[in-house]
Amino acid sequence: MARDMFGDIEKPTITIGSQQWYTLPLSILVHVVVIGALIVIPLMAADVLPTPPGMMDAFVAAPPPPPPPPPPPPPPQAAAPQPIMENPSAAPVEAPSEIKPETGIVEERVATVPADFGGVVGGIPGGVPEAPPPPPPPPPAPVRVGGNIQAPRKVKDVPPTYPPIAQSARVQGVVILEATIGPDGRVQDVKVLRSIPLLDAAAIDAVRQWQYTPTLLNGVPVPVIMTVTVNFTLR
Repeated sequence: MARDMFGDIEKPTITIGSQQWYTLPLSILVHVVVIGALIVIPLMAADVLPTPPGMMDAFVAAPPPPPPPPPPPPPPQAAAPQPIMENPSAAPVEAPSEIKPETGIVEERVATVPADFGGVVGGIPGGVPEAPPPPPPPPPAPVRVGGNIQAPRKVKDVPPTYPPIAQSARVQGVVILEATIGPDGRVQDVKVLRSIPLLDAAAIDAVRQWQYTPTLLNGVPVPVIMTVTVNFTLR
């Protein structure tokens, strides 16, 4: 028995049941390696799998597509030829064929005009028709008596007729009129300046029958304007 004890000391061996002592550590190591492989391999394969879109990617709009390329430029068009404008005043380059050579003799051509074309009786046939006479000058404007214009002298006096109604009403007085006397001395127009209603018509009728000597201005008779009075007096 002592020999067996010393023999075990010389050759110590550890056994667990019928297995060797290193079986347990080796089994633990194998399990650790297997578990580690199961953990590490999925982590390494995660980089290969597609990454699911995040929450922010859902709100970010996709970039717009690039714009289409611009259309090609149109092919250059040939410029239309400009028409050549002929200058009518320019000298001809070539002499026309219908021009005859000059002979030095100038031919005079006289246009023939019918005898009844214009002209005047006894004049040149075909002459210019006689121009109508100019219109007469307008009559001169009447001038007022005064200064160098002397009042014309009355050569015919017609007394007024006293109206019976004015006599019955015992109306009398002086009617003042403005008379326009023509170049021949006759009264052309009469206007009342101071009125007596019952005597105005009789005064105007009398003055229209008066006549005066013509009034001359620079030797030419002219119409004049002057003031005349007609006196009505009861007897």
